Amino acid sequence: MSVKLHIKKGDMVYVIAGDNKGQQGKVLQVLVEEERAIVEGLNLVSKHTKPNSKNPQGGIVKKEAPIQISNLQVVDPKTGKPTRIGRRKNDQGKSVRYSKKSGEEIK
Repeated sequence: MSVKLHIKKGDMVYVIAGDNKGQQGKVLQVLVEEERAIVEGLNLVSKHTKPNSKNPQGGIVKKEAPIQISNLQVVDPKTGKPTRIGRRKNDQGKSVRYSKKSGEEIK
């Protein structure tokens, strides 16, 4: 079952729950099936890697792990604060996302 999510790749988001609560970052990838998103610089985990051609030394690598989408809010482009997202039709009749706080359309 496909669900329409309020977050897209490239959005600036604010973390509202979890270990990274209160931090902001840019969405690198959205995992639609799992309803999770990978956010740049947040929810870092230590991954142990074997030596390979890309990383000849091997060792421990810090990597972003997915965050549940319900713990993220899109940052309003006008105010720079977290906001809820609504959907409405624009002048061309296309469905667009908008900020509930400022009414600003989110690209």
